[in-house]
Amino acid sequence: MLDHVGFQCADLAASGAFYDAVLAPLGVRRLADFRVALGYGSGEHADFWIGEFNEGQGFRESHIAFVAADRAQVDAFFAAAVKNGAEVLHEPRIHEEYHENYYGAFVRDPDGNNVEAVSHRPE
Repeated sequence: MLDHVGFQCADLAASGAFYDAVLAPLGVRRLADFRVALGYGSGEHADFWIGEFNEGQGFRESHIAFVAADRAQVDAFFAAAVKNGAEVLHEPRIHEEYHENYYGAFVRDPDGNNVEAVSHRPE
């Protein structure tokens, strides 16, 4: 349904390093680098963008959930996030409040956004 989504970052280099690390286990890589914005995707099209903070005032927390093919990818995302200094919001686990197979992990990125990897597959 969405073509792409983007967030502004206080420190684009730090956020770029974070997303390079945590998205790799999900099969997502940096596809574009325009110095003021970085684009990520798993094919030829960048669907997730981060850019320099250059509009608006203050901080508004955002949430984004990245698709994981299976629970092992959620675990790998979480391990990469922790290794890169992310604040842990929820360690990988089943979140039955969403549905019986919702396996997700939630962390904060360098700008304080709530970033998740989730698999909906039963295992």
